[in-house]
Amino acid sequence: MFTHSAIAGLNTLEMLVYNFVIKNRDKVMYMTIRELADAAGVSTTTVLRFCRKLNCEGYSEFRVRFKLYLEQNEPPQANFGASEVISFFKSVNNDEFDKLLDNTVDIILSSERIIFVGAGTSGALAKYGARFFSNIGKFSNHIDDPYFPVTNDMAKNALAIVLSVSGETEEILRFASQFSLHHCKVLSITSHEHSRLAKLADFNISWHVPQMRISGGYDITTQIPVIYILESLGRKLAKKIA
Repeated sequence: MFTHSAIAGLNTLEMLVYNFVIKNRDKVMYMTIRELADAAGVSTTTVLRFCRKLNCEGYSEFRVRFKLYLEQNEPPQANFGASEVISFFKSVNNDEFDKLLDNTVDIILSSERIIFVGAGTSGALAKYGARFFSNIGKFSNHIDDPYFPVTNDMAKNALAIVLSVSGETEEILRFASQFSLHHCKVLSITSHEHSRLAKLADFNISWHVPQMRISGGYDITTQIPVIYILESLGRKLAKKIA
């Protein structure tokens, strides 16, 4: 039901509905369209568009299909936070997403050097990605300082893989723009393709997991999808290099 292509077609407001549905699975099937719209902070029209993009004619059909989806696919019990991760893996378990990864590997192979970029938690994953790819045989660097100078030499024939949960961090956007200005290809890995980073990049892989912040604004969104994408790309790359 929640395939990668279906979720990728949702706009920003429709993603609010999706995020609420994923986090409140047990409640949604008993809510009216007005109750869901109010809870997600959108209009009933947005909820209807959301339903239609999931190939449901209306909200009533969505509730029926969603109930069947839960009965057929969901485990009886899940640990806290597992529902978002389970939904991610189900959305990418298809030939379409596999083809997206294959195309990305071809881009990686055609690039002389790989530069992983990220800040904060994404910076730690950029370091992990660079090491993982280097272990495979594709020497890579990582940059976790968004003010690191970008030069023509480092950008020539390179691919910058930019990691960002929101895709809206100003420092990362500015850094990605510098790579583009130096004619360096940019691949973004973000939580959604409607972010500014995804639109700025030449290529994008999105993972559609709701962002989670705690008091103080600190991001504690799961990074399991990012690790899965990086390792999947790496393993596909290893097969082609071998």
